[in-house]
Amino acid sequence: MLSVRNCSILRDGKPLLENISFDVPPGGVVTLMGPSGAGKSTFLNWTIGDLPAAFTADGTLELNQRRLESLPVEQRRIGMLFQDALLFPHLDVGQNLLMAAPANIKGRSQRQRLVAEVLKNAGLANYERRDPATLSGGERARISVLRALVAEPEALLLDEPFSRLDLPLRQNFREFVWQKTHQLGLPVVMVTHDEQDIPAGSQVIWL
Repeated sequence: MLSVRNCSILRDGKPLLENISFDVPPGGVVTLMGPSGAGKSTFLNWTIGDLPAAFTADGTLELNQRRLESLPVEQRRIGMLFQDALLFPHLDVGQNLLMAAPANIKGRSQRQRLVAEVLKNAGLANYERRDPATLSGGERARISVLRALVAEPEALLLDEPFSRLDLPLRQNFREFVWQKTHQLGLPVVMVTHDEQDIPAGSQVIWL
């Protein structure tokens, strides 16, 4: 469960968001909508622990009964997907995923087996040595999700990850994301401008 209570954010001392509160159950989705500049992406930055210096925030953030607001990014166990499917261009697909593998999985061979299994389960078997530049848009998008999930996050933030995809690919990618987050029981907070991105049962909050 991801719980937000009374989150208020100031930008250069002026109110941007005030008293935002909600709960996201395991496998559930809360969708944030509103005009550009309303503070949607800034709220995600606060949640993940990467709020820019011009902003100050107050409020409580709990994930599975752990208080997060004073913890650094690496201790929050929250994954994030952006508009662009960002992969390191100088690394192959397997190396991109290996960088995100949990530290508690010791030994290179064990980590490589994890990567191979993750790719196979996503319909991308034998993609380990592929150069990111040779991937289609859909393949890059799916691998960006896998990289976020292989780190074993306890929640996932989505900052318009579907917006740059064409319509048929966008629909398939949405289904892929919701299938994975439901299987893993991850609470999800999504920012979007497109109501078609919103999965059934999602709570929608307008900012």
